[in-house]
Amino acid sequence: MDFSDLVHCISEVNTELTKQATKAVNRSLTLRNWLIGYYIREFEQHGSDRALYGESLLDLIAARLSDISGFSARTLRLYRQFYLVYPNIWQTLSAESVCPEKWQSLFAKFNPAHLLQPCGVEIPIHNMKAGRDDILMNLSFSHFTLLMPIDDPLKRRFYEVECVRGNWSVRELKRQIESLYFERSALSQDKKALSEHVHAGAQADSPNLVIRDPYVFEFLGLKSQEVMYESDLEEALLRKLESFLLELGYGFCFEARQKRIMIGDEYFFVDLVFYHRVLKCHVLIELKTGGFSHEALGQLNTYLNYFKAHLMTEGDNPPVGLLLCTEKNHALVQYACAGIDNQVFVSKYQVGLPGPEEIREFVEGVIRNE
Repeated sequence: MDFSDLVHCISEVNTELTKQATKAVNRSLTLRNWLIGYYIREFEQHGSDRALYGESLLDLIAARLSDISGFSARTLRLYRQFYLVYPNIWQTLSAESVCPEKWQSLFAKFNPAHLLQPCGVEIPIHNMKAGRDDILMNLSFSHFTLLMPIDDPLKRRFYEVECVRGNWSVRELKRQIESLYFERSALSQDKKALSEHVHAGAQADSPNLVIRDPYVFEFLGLKSQEVMYESDLEEALLRKLESFLLELGYGFCFEARQKRIMIGDEYFFVDLVFYHRVLKCHVLIELKTGGFSHEALGQLNTYLNYFKAHLMTEGDNPPVGLLLCTEKNHALVQYACAGIDNQVFVSKYQVGLPGPEEIREFVEGVIRNE
């Protein structure tokens, strides 16, 4: 073994065991969520005191488990839906060889006859079958959240098989569903050619993408900012921007980095959130390591509307958004003042926040130094 062999061996060991670790985390998370859904459903049907809780059951569970991350009423509802759509995961659980005694008592009262059986759908396009265990081992819970809303068993099975076959990332699965891949395949005369074209341009999953999955780092107890940075430049800008604004003395009170919000069944992250004690409003800052785009402005406006609808309290003014975009050695600063009509407040805004040139100089300075 020479030095190059040594480096190659270390790299190979790291890559392979990282893959195994991420698969193990994914599988544990998926099984946990399924079991939670199972427990909730069992209680709803057979709980001795279920009538006392009724429709408020999930809210009460979430309140009781408020000290544990990831147990909001919305996520509990998602776990229950997961069990209802994929009831046959119990077969994998009951066949566990690692610690079967842990599942024996759980499934002792399980009557498989009452469960939905596998749809038995064959995917004729590639003559390929993906077993339940293959799906469990290769798809993350975030994949399942995209598959669960698909009512047609054949369509859902199609995406399961194609996703496993192509090792698709969550983003890629979402893109294929939205681009109607199933429908296009049904209408296509040359299904194999279409499949080859789709898979050739598909984004494959990777350990890096898996560990950045919101459900995964929530499950592992990681903080958002520990896994959400997209580049060294972005990390440096956010870290220094936080200190920069606090040092200006304009009245910024730091609240969060990579603030996680849930809109519908999707997680989103606001880069920096401050509360301005003079303006009496939240200030949301989004950083894009690239040029200005309408998509970026639309994303920030979505966050502003969410804060306005859900996080404003009595006496608060509407939130203010600041979008920072970098491209080479210049910065474009765009303010979005959603819903701010009051002229008195606008005048306060003008003196309460740093001006565009001040922000521009800061961003350009960080880019030069980095």
